[in-house]
Amino acid sequence: MEDLVPIPGVMLERLSDLGIDVERILDKAGLSRALIVPPRGRVTTAEFFALWRAIEEVSGARDLGLRLGAEALPHRYDIASMAALHAATVGDALEKLGKYKRLVCPEEVRVDVERGEARVHFHWWLAEGSPPRLLVDGTFASILALVRRGTGKNIAPVRVELARRRMDAALLARHFGCEIRFDAPVDLLVLPESALAERFVTHNADLLALLLPGLEAELDVQSHRRSLPDEVRLALCRRMCGERPSIDKVAKDLRMSARTLQRRLGEAGTSYQRILDEVRYQSARRLLASTDLDAGEVAFLLGFEELNSFSRAFHGWEGMTPARYRTIARPSGV
Repeated sequence: MEDLVPIPGVMLERLSDLGIDVERILDKAGLSRALIVPPRGRVTTAEFFALWRAIEEVSGARDLGLRLGAEALPHRYDIASMAALHAATVGDALEKLGKYKRLVCPEEVRVDVERGEARVHFHWWLAEGSPPRLLVDGTFASILALVRRGTGKNIAPVRVELARRRMDAALLARHFGCEIRFDAPVDLLVLPESALAERFVTHNADLLALLLPGLEAELDVQSHRRSLPDEVRLALCRRMCGERPSIDKVAKDLRMSARTLQRRLGEAGTSYQRILDEVRYQSARRLLASTDLDAGEVAFLLGFEELNSFSRAFHGWEGMTPARYRTIARPSGV
């Protein structure tokens, strides 16, 4: 999978219009303007995250991610958002957004329907650590804006769950118009399941008939580029929410037997246990650094049967206890 993320030129223009020093942002992120403007206009996931962290630091505006996400205009949409805007319903739009987003950058958008709720979350395939706060806010704000623009209705989420310690609760509640939960295992925008059936007034079947065949062809090409270990990592990330991540469940997600999965991972030079350890390690670091969940709660979310097992594993990965790592990883003053 290519590690290339497009930088929307309009985003830098908007920051400049707001009086924010774009050159200082780029310098803080370690990026040159020549790197992010056409004809290249793309950066790695790590560089993209660095850019968003620099935007937060330089601007000092706590609501900037929300504003940038909500302000996105249709003529500035990427190809995945364009397909979503012209879908038939909210559910169809979210399905298209999730399906084609991976053609734009190494990011997956997924919708899981459970107990009357449609839970929208995203995952950066090649990221190390948590996505920047403003990027998360902007992503959810843009998805909600797309849903409202498509339906012509002021659809409200059931709640927003954030994998970070409590901050800006009132600001976020005002924008999304719903409950905000912190210290969540993953970032989620939760819509009522009934909203999925809402019709889009922006539906354009003729445009989709022209657009979708090319997207499907490119998706087919890309699917052959993605490795099995990458697919296993993503499947495990989806399951890091308090269940024991067994190989049987992951194999079922990937539509193969556990024996076949083990054999093919061996042929790729790795194993299920090795990938599980990698995902648990990265998830543990993210949760300890970004949330106020105690070590026992983190252990549960990662599928460890007891705290001692998690503590031993973490010490083997990092050479220190979870509590010590949190002290070091947490930003000063937080």
